[in-house]
Amino acid sequence: MSEAMIPLTIAVLTISDTRDFNSDRSGALLAERLSEAGHRLAERRIVIDDVYRIRATVSEWIADPEIQVILTTGGTGFTGRDSTPEAVSVLLDKRIEGFGEQFRQLSWQEVGSSTIQSRCLGGLANATVVFCLPGSSGACRTAWDGLLAEQLDSRHKPCNFANLVIPERGQHV
Repeated sequence: MSEAMIPLTIAVLTISDTRDFNSDRSGALLAERLSEAGHRLAERRIVIDDVYRIRATVSEWIADPEIQVILTTGGTGFTGRDSTPEAVSVLLDKRIEGFGEQFRQLSWQEVGSSTIQSRCLGGLANATVVFCLPGSSGACRTAWDGLLAEQLDSRHKPCNFANLVIPERGQHV
């Protein structure tokens, strides 16, 4: 008999100067995917692409003991307003070095050399795992289906990030 998946509590933050809840396809896709996988949506917000507003929201969620995972979408490119990596990287205790590289490898199959413009990142902060994804729904789909679905599933072997944020698993801290 296989073990049951332990649902995680996940917050979704869309970073955009132009989106609202009616036009935010990426945030909606992530909320839908995580719910379909059996996880709980803690909260979903949209903030403008401003280092301090992004940092304030992510900091609030990192400090919330109920939130185990934060997914951001948007602000990872190279335009003048893209500032998600600068906002979030200083909050991380440890970076997940391979996340961006693996995402770009998967994304190469879909967008070719344009994937080099993605500055997505992942890391751990206060026993919360944080993933910053590009703003397109295609990129969010690639990240969820290709990486996050397995890594946020407590049953995935040989290892996963779920077990790092589930206190009773003994790897929490």
